[in-house]
Amino acid sequence: MKMTFRWYGLGNDDITLDKIKQIPGVDGVVWALHDIPAGVEWPMERIEEVKAQADEFGFNIDVVESVNVHEDIKLGLKSRDKYIENYKKTIEKLSKVGVKVICYNFMPVFDWTRTDLYKNISDGSNALFFEKSKISDIDPKELIRKLAKDVTVTMPGWEPERLERIEELFKAYEGFTAENLWANLKYFLEEIIPVAEKFDIKMAIHPDDPAFPIFGLPRIIINRENIKRFLNLVDSPYNGLTLCSGSLGSVLSNDIPSIIREFHDRIHFAHIRNVKVYENGDFIETSHRACDGSVDIVDVMKAYHENGFAGYIRPDHGRHLWGEEKTCRPGYGLYDRALGIMYLLGIWDTLESQKTNKI
Repeated sequence: MKMTFRWYGLGNDDITLDKIKQIPGVDGVVWALHDIPAGVEWPMERIEEVKAQADEFGFNIDVVESVNVHEDIKLGLKSRDKYIENYKKTIEKLSKVGVKVICYNFMPVFDWTRTDLYKNISDGSNALFFEKSKISDIDPKELIRKLAKDVTVTMPGWEPERLERIEELFKAYEGFTAENLWANLKYFLEEIIPVAEKFDIKMAIHPDDPAFPIFGLPRIIINRENIKRFLNLVDSPYNGLTLCSGSLGSVLSNDIPSIIREFHDRIHFAHIRNVKVYENGDFIETSHRACDGSVDIVDVMKAYHENGFAGYIRPDHGRHLWGEEKTCRPGYGLYDRALGIMYLLGIWDTLESQKTNKI
């Protein structure tokens, strides 16, 4: 198991590499070129810049999150082939600096959705919150306007160039079904996976967040059955998962540890976070502790450990602590994610110790 920490880049993240270096157990930074629009081939000099920055602090850059998939690919438009070719060229370039895993998603329009970025919690912290009734009543453009008032940084999946086209995108998806999305995902995988195999980079799809349809848009990477269907679209070890316990955990019927145990050999990257899901379907991000949310994080770590997981993990969204919501990207403060790392490593170290003592 290799611990990593998501970093948004020099000048784009208030959490600097020297701060990340002080978190015990972190071997690498999970990165991307966040200013490059989806569908554009990544420049080699920019990729090498990030590698040099990480090298200075002894971090690997093995995991990229994300090389975003252009909306025309998801829609299956004729223009998709040129964007797929750019994706292939980016894969080749990333292999030259030692990248091992590319995390991506196939969610229409929105990569993730919340209704409140800074919901107050009784302990004085605040966190990302999803209020299900608001999604059914609000126009997506109104939600965008509401969230834009609360944040001054760009957020993955909510890039300005994408949001500027929101009406156009929703019109393009009129009448679009889950089966249409499955077909277009299959087309993408059949083109991409042979290239990933050639350059020894694992492709790792991220589940939909939340794990159910919103705004009439289909969501397909949402449960055990659909994960199995996805992996069979192109049955290759290079076609795998970013297993996010929080995204799948937004639906209580998803048994995350069971999913890990079944598909562990196709999980290349793990996002580990906890969410508290309420009876009405609302959910809020919590600390990583198992007792604070609806996901049994201890059993999640057991599932990885008992299967000898040697892939990459990172703490995912955390609460905003000690006033850091004034500066940090929503969900990506320093303190709660650092606390989460120590909790996860504590579980892992305990499991390792128990294993050693049994021999």
